[in-house]
Amino acid sequence: MSSESEEQQLSKKAAKKEAAKQEKLRRRQEAAALASTASSLSVEEDDPYSSNYGDVSLPELKSCTQTDAGNWSLAISSMEWTPVGALTQDSKEKEVLIRGRVHITRPVSKNMAFVVVREKGFTVQCLVTTQGEGVSRQMVKFVAGLNRESIVDAIGVVSVPGNPIKGTTQQVEIHVRKLYCVNKALPSLPINVEDAARSDAEIEAALQSGDKLPRVNQDTRLNFRVLDIRTPANQGIFRIQCQVGTIFRQFLLTEGFVEIHTPKLIAGSSEGGSAVFKLDYKGQPACLAQSPQLHKQMAICGDFGRVFEIGPVFRAEDSYTHRHLCEFTGLDVEMEIKKHYSEVMDIVDKLFVTMFDSLNERCQKELEAVGRQYPFEPLKYKPKTLRLTFEEGVQMLKDAGVEVDPLGDLNTEAERKLGQLVLEKYDTEFYILHRYPLAVRPFYTMPCYDNALYSNSFDVFIRGEEIISGAQRVHVPEFLAERAQSLGIDVNSISTYIDSFRYGAPPHGGFGVGLERVVMLFCALGNIRKTSLFPRDPQRIAP
Repeated sequence: MSSESEEQQLSKKAAKKEAAKQEKLRRRQEAAALASTASSLSVEEDDPYSSNYGDVSLPELKSCTQTDAGNWSLAISSMEWTPVGALTQDSKEKEVLIRGRVHITRPVSKNMAFVVVREKGFTVQCLVTTQGEGVSRQMVKFVAGLNRESIVDAIGVVSVPGNPIKGTTQQVEIHVRKLYCVNKALPSLPINVEDAARSDAEIEAALQSGDKLPRVNQDTRLNFRVLDIRTPANQGIFRIQCQVGTIFRQFLLTEGFVEIHTPKLIAGSSEGGSAVFKLDYKGQPACLAQSPQLHKQMAICGDFGRVFEIGPVFRAEDSYTHRHLCEFTGLDVEMEIKKHYSEVMDIVDKLFVTMFDSLNERCQKELEAVGRQYPFEPLKYKPKTLRLTFEEGVQMLKDAGVEVDPLGDLNTEAERKLGQLVLEKYDTEFYILHRYPLAVRPFYTMPCYDNALYSNSFDVFIRGEEIISGAQRVHVPEFLAERAQSLGIDVNSISTYIDSFRYGAPPHGGFGVGLERVVMLFCALGNIRKTSLFPRDPQRIAP
């Protein structure tokens, strides 16, 4: 039996084992849920305040009419919602209505319980006590018995305690008058959000003091991603990611770019090589696009002048590294060149300096939330981005005792070393390296006018890792076909692409960058799976 067959069998066994494990967990959770339902706290008939708490009925959740409204519908009907993150000392003595998840409950006595409510990473402490208006012992008992991660609505008055509140983001307390459970979570969860939110430093500190805190590993996080992304750090990561896409779009629109949407089902490889997802397209061979490269160039030939796209990119590479995915979100740009390919680098420079400035200004709370779990130093960059030629970079490496092929690509170790040398010499972690060897670039890359061994291309680096690849493109059809054939690409499979340049094409260039990689490196997170909402790599296609 071949090693490949053995690996496939092992993979199938592992998948069956995991499936059995998940089924066992599901049954255990269902049993716990039934037990919880059977022993759930019922509202006693003689409780005069029974209308102030309880489970919201399904008819009410179906948006029933006011005439059919129950206790919950009537309680919230005349009130405005207040986001947990908006609760400040200015809210003192105001009655508020909030919705969130039960983060933790802490019973104190039969007459008092605390519940911390969490919404979008923000937390607030709520006090339920029989000394409060409309609160009974049964209500305290109901609140104390709520399962973590259940969705609740709470109405109460905001107060400001004399001492700081530990363990919550908001430094106010809500004295609860009414509280309803909108949706119950299972009593036993596969991962605890509180555990998933801990930093390595907290876990290590606990070990030093003799305590052992649970450590949630990467695979477990991704298996139960819907729970994992509830942590403050993950809430911050994906809000930062949202801003990256927003800034990218806004900046390019102000620079005269047009947003386009290109097909992801194509007849042939868009990048060359064999790392494509092949499929049957109504009896014809097809594949998923490795980039929008060919079509964004065709858009330039269609006289749009400057275009960009934000969309999915597919790579079938068997890469198990910290920075590769089989599907990611591409941020792609293409533009006419008037005189020199440095015009494309000028856009990269202004775009990313604007992006970094905006992220530091707009996302302070999100960056702080990320930093609490994954501490990092702010990115060092210059108002005018440093540019080095590939030959200059190679020389810096040689001077530092690192031998590299002057006409080959830089491997990961060489890139990191060069990033370190650039930081030491120029005090920046963001720079452009251009005039790459032609042999290591795609077939559509324009060679240098003064040395055919090099090309009008560039890569951009953050913290010693490549993040952007760009170049001037070959827009002369005969030369383009010659380049494709020399790299073993079937010219017939890209004939419509090459034909686009037979009708008159301006000089042009562009670049592509992975959204997930931008966020990963800006926040120094160390693994691209942390910045992909639901990652797709060679081993994962679910959830």
